[in-house]
Amino acid sequence: MTDSTDAAALFRTMPFADVLGIEGLEHSAALVRARLGWQESLCTLGGGLHGGALMALADSTGAVCAFLNLPEGAAGTTTIESKTNFLRAVRDGHATASSRPLHAGRKVIVVETEIHDEAGKLVAKVTQSQAVL
Repeated sequence: MTDSTDAAALFRTMPFADVLGIEGLEHSAALVRARLGWQESLCTLGGGLHGGALMALADSTGAVCAFLNLPEGAAGTTTIESKTNFLRAVRDGHATASSRPLHAGRKVIVVETEIHDEAGKLVAKVTQSQAVL
């Protein structure tokens, strides 16, 4: 499935992503990219972006990727499983997520998301399964 809407508009359909300030950068069935800017209100005591904020970035980016890979006639998706490995903190700038489909089936879509900091260093790797509705 393809969508002519710009990436930012796809992310605005998710109120929580909008509240966090997630910015859609690009989208296609093969790759979805979005970023989240460092904000003190989204940080841990140590000044790094909270893992929950990074997971929300990955989940939102992965959801758009799954949506763009829906089979004909499907109504949407919902996350049914998510696994995150955190590798480093984001203490300034932006965290950028890149999501790619690993499997686009009729009942489940599996998406892999990498999050990088502004220096291009890998911050987290996320694999999620989305049920097709």
